[in-house]
Formats: sequence, C-alpha cells, structure tokens
Amino acid sequence: MELRHLRYFVAVAEERHFGRAADRLRMAQPPLSQQIKQLEEQLGTLLLARTTRKVELTAAGELLLERGRRILEELESLESDVAQVGSGVKGILRIGFTGSATYRLMPRVVREAKEQLPGLQLKVRGEMLTPQLISGLEEHALDVGVLRPPADSDRLELRPLERDELIAALPHDHPLAAEERLSLQQLAGEQFISYPRDSVVYRIFMEACRKAGFAPSVVQEARETSTLLSFVAAGTGVALIPAATRTFSLAGTVFRPLADPPAVELAVAWRAGDQRPMLARFIELMQEISQPMKDQTS
Repeated sequence: MELRHLRYFVAVAEERHFGRAADRLRMAQPPLSQQIKQLEEQLGTLLLARTTRKVELTAAGELLLERGRRILEELESLESDVAQVGSGVKGILRIGFTGSATYRLMPRVVREAKEQLPGLQLKVRGEMLTPQLISGLEEHALDVGVLRPPADSDRLELRPLERDELIAALPHDHPLAAEERLSLQQLAGEQFISYPRDSVVYRIFMEACRKAGFAPSVVQEARETSTLLSFVAAGTGVALIPAATRTFSLAGTVFRPLADPPAVELAVAWRAGDQRPMLARFIELMQEISQPMKDQTS
C-alpha cells in the first residue's frame, strides 16, 4: 500500500462522495476512482460500497479508515517533530552535573530551559565526578556534562562557565567556627573529609595544602557533597568544598572563607563534532545562566 493511496482513501471515506473528495484533493474524479480501485485490488477486498447517490464503507473500509487516520496523523506529527529537531526547537538532551553544580546551577538550568526551550526534554543526572562525566560523554551515555576542568580527552569540546573558590566546612561546635576567616595553615592538624582521589577538587585541595606546608590527613572520602557534609556535621572531620555548595544547607555545619583560597573552574563539555542545533542553543543558555551567577559570587 502506498501512502498516496491511503490519503486518497481517507478523503473519500470521510467525504462519502468521490466528487467532493476529488475537490478536496485537487484532482479529477476519474483518476481518484482508479486509485481507489487499485488499492482494493492490492488488498484483495472491497473497501467502499458504491451507489449512484452515495458511498458507504464496508467493514474492511471502516477498519482502514480508523487506522489510516492514525497513520496519517502520526506522519504529520513525525514531519513536524523532525523539522523542529532539525531547526533546534525540539529535542532530548542527557546532561550530567558535577557535585557542587548539582545544588546551585542545576535547578536554574532546568527552570530556564523549561521556559526558554519548551521543546527540549532534559534527562538529568547529578552528583557526578569529572571522570564519570568524561566517560559518559565519550561513551554516548551523556550529551552534555557540567564538570571541573581539566578534561583529558581530545574527543570533547569545553566552554568555561565560572570560577569558584574553595571554602572550609566545619562542624558547628568546632573551635575554629568562631573565626570569620581561616588560613589553610590553621587546618594543618585537622582530620579531613574529601572528595575521592580521582576528582579534580581533590587534586586542587591536596596541592593547596602542599603549598601551605602540610600533607592533610584524609580520614574519609565521599563522592556526593551531601554525604561529605554529613560526615562534617557528625564531627568526623573538616572539608574544603566549592563555595557554591553553601546553598546546600545541612544542620550541624558552618562554612568559613579562606584567606588565600584555591579555586576550581566549572565548564560545560560536549562531544566534538556534535552539531545538533538544540545542543548549540542549550550551551548558549548555559553560558547566559552562569554569567549572572558568576557576578553574584565575584
């Protein structure tokens, strides 16, 4: 069955009249009658019961009309969806966020994308480490990653979003909680809760302590910021975390700025060569969102 045959049949079945159907299709009546006859011969069954005054549907014709309408409606929807995806108006993006961006940036991104890109469906994963995000992008499990550079991969493109300083997280009853600002040297004798060794924040934290003249005692590692702060609140140790994480409020913890804080970068990453219009529009939106947030923290 050809698609044109289905369109011709639906027109005749809805109009119940060959002349009106021919006018609707902007074609002559004899060719239309021939096309319907060819369709019936292909299917091996009568679809229309013709009289001199009207056209009635057979049981087979009723079935073809019902399903044919759905097929044509789905085809129209498909054509529209393909055109919208191609123009960047519609699509699906799978996005992963590094830990601290989960709390501050992700809610804003989801809200703004819903308002500004209503045809976009986001599938979001939070609390991921940069190595996980890189693997997810390279293996096509993610389309976009919000991560901490550097990203050691020549298969990805990165665009910077913002720069974030590390701050100290302390149990609320810690003696240093009374200080307004701390130096790293004041934390030299403390036990630390840290992100895992393969995270970017861990490497920056260790290098900052080395420059301050000590090797930190790490007693616990945690992948999720929420888990890390839970250990701090329990009095297990102190931690250095990105300042953006302050938006995650947890009873039993206090945050203090550092006198000479190390900083971490945040960037949006995607696979090199991915030229989907929706992806380009979303990356532009990410940069627009991060700029005012960057201004607020500067």
